[in-house]
Amino acid sequence: MKIKQLMSIIDTHVPLETAENWDNVGLLIGNHESEINGILTTLDCTDAIVNQAIDKGYNTIIAHHPLIFKGVKSIIDDGYGQLIQKIIRHNINLIALHTNLDNYVYGVNQMLANKLKLQDIQFLNQENETYYKVQTYIPKDNVENFKDRLDQHGLAKEGNYEYCFYETEGKGQFKPVGNANPHLGQLNNIEYVNEVKIEFMIKASQYALAEKAIIDNHPYETPVYDFIKMTKTANYGLGKIGILEDAMSLTDFVKFVKHELDIPSVRYTGDANKRIQKVAIIGGAGIGYEALAFNKGADIFITGDVKHHDALDAQTYGMTILDINHYSEYVMREGLKELLEQWLYDESIDFPIDASNINTDPFNYM
Repeated sequence: MKIKQLMSIIDTHVPLETAENWDNVGLLIGNHESEINGILTTLDCTDAIVNQAIDKGYNTIIAHHPLIFKGVKSIIDDGYGQLIQKIIRHNINLIALHTNLDNYVYGVNQMLANKLKLQDIQFLNQENETYYKVQTYIPKDNVENFKDRLDQHGLAKEGNYEYCFYETEGKGQFKPVGNANPHLGQLNNIEYVNEVKIEFMIKASQYALAEKAIIDNHPYETPVYDFIKMTKTANYGLGKIGILEDAMSLTDFVKFVKHELDIPSVRYTGDANKRIQKVAIIGGAGIGYEALAFNKGADIFITGDVKHHDALDAQTYGMTILDINHYSEYVMREGLKELLEQWLYDESIDFPIDASNINTDPFNYM
């Protein structure tokens, strides 16, 4: 399997377009034509991770956190430049799946929620997805060829279904005038044509592609078409909220989380005796969503990278927050390995997929 095939499969399940607009996801270093001989999943791409991939003979690393993120201005033999040079020198492909994996229905936040044995898990901040209903009018004799051309461009797909068109027959009319060069009819004469209205749905990202495909493949000199903007609740979003089977005190819950996630140190705000049952979680740095969590009835909001003043604000407003550190997202290493195995189940692959066992947390704890 080549990298371009893997990226296509990944984009089907965790679309790159569902990443936050500030993020940097996809193939960051590598070659789309490269044949994959092994995949290593990791939270961060560090020198130790690259060495592990080299030792295993694997040429593909899939990291959660993008190595190229803040903007690399030079690639010299120092720091990140040195690491990037090593990756290139050993022909390693580096892929980042960051906030698109966070937002995925079975992504990082679901992995954390599963670790904490939450039930009735829902999105904390479910997104709305923009899409378009497209309709155009084609002479009956040209319909099948036109649909085939749109299908070849990857249009009119819904989930696991392709060639999703709806047709309505009718009669169109027009009169070519001036310098018109009509596909049907003659200048200055009204022409009546048996036409078919073709309707199909596209993603918002396919707008330009669909418009060009219609213009390029429509038999009429001046085709008529409409793009009707619509929205629906998307099957992705940030964070999860769920229920513990049995309520417990805040102190007992903190101990439970620390044990289940194998975290050396955590911090929390709130009354130690408070009963915890409804739990909201955003892995990484989720401050800014705590009010949403409590408006949805959460007893506690779990995230990482909580600053002093954020904790003070939460305490002032009576919101209980548990800081599990950013590194808690390490659960994605095994989680992504399992997802890749599911996504590639029907593919003929002859390479291993491993989760790195290297701790990339930059902090030491006492």
